[in-house]
Amino acid sequence: METTQRVLVTNDDGIFAIGLRRLARAMADCGHDVVVAAPATEMSGSSASLGAVLHEGRVAVERRELEGLAGIPAHGVAATPACVVVLAASGAFGPPPGIVLSGVNLGTNAGHAILHSGTVGAAVTAADNGLRAIAVSLDALSAVEATAGRDTQETDAAWEESRHWETATGFVRRLMTVLPALPARTVLNLNVPDKPAEEVRELTRASLAPFGTTQMVATDEEGGFVRLTAEENGAQPTPGTDLALLGAGHATVTPVRPVGEMAGIELPL
Repeated sequence: METTQRVLVTNDDGIFAIGLRRLARAMADCGHDVVVAAPATEMSGSSASLGAVLHEGRVAVERRELEGLAGIPAHGVAATPACVVVLAASGAFGPPPGIVLSGVNLGTNAGHAILHSGTVGAAVTAADNGLRAIAVSLDALSAVEATAGRDTQETDAAWEESRHWETATGFVRRLMTVLPALPARTVLNLNVPDKPAEEVRELTRASLAPFGTTQMVATDEEGGFVRLTAEENGAQPTPGTDLALLGAGHATVTPVRPVGEMAGIELPL
């Protein structure tokens, strides 16, 4: 049975992202005490950076009225997702949350490349502050589009609205029924196919693929510049990993450990 929680909903796509609104609405409809706080602008790829725009030591925070979220407080913050989580944990947006939900991200966050994800970075930062968290992503873009800031889609609001956000939020609702019973500092990384719920295969625990969906390629150019581009990773995903299972139509979930000491390593000091 689901227990009412104080829930922070954040993301790295920015305060006006559709996935953020859909996730906050779904959690409020479940009866949770929801507060929204997210970067004022897109912060994709920010990992767990604590960057913020400071003015005389202060971080700019602006209340926002978001479509479909009447009665749910929402804040646009001049900071990275991880910094937003730290602020929320300190009580900057009302009572500190017990659970942090990050997403729904437009594009996959899978494999060891989650190290660079602002979506996952927010969730891991929540764990470092003693909270439980879920990072949720919708497999709605090619890897290159996602890494490049989805330039081909950013003006197509109708395309974004038509994504299967409710499929992703449905899986979050399922995980929310078990998350409070899991140990403190638990982080779950959830990836969901962009399909109607009835077309998605069962939610499956997955290991992290040893690579991400993209690789960055640098080429020399004249004039002191290097061109950096994203390319699809052509390697075949390892069976049982998140990328392999997601490609087979499963929703995948992976418990992710926050940064910690490696035990059992002998150093010849």
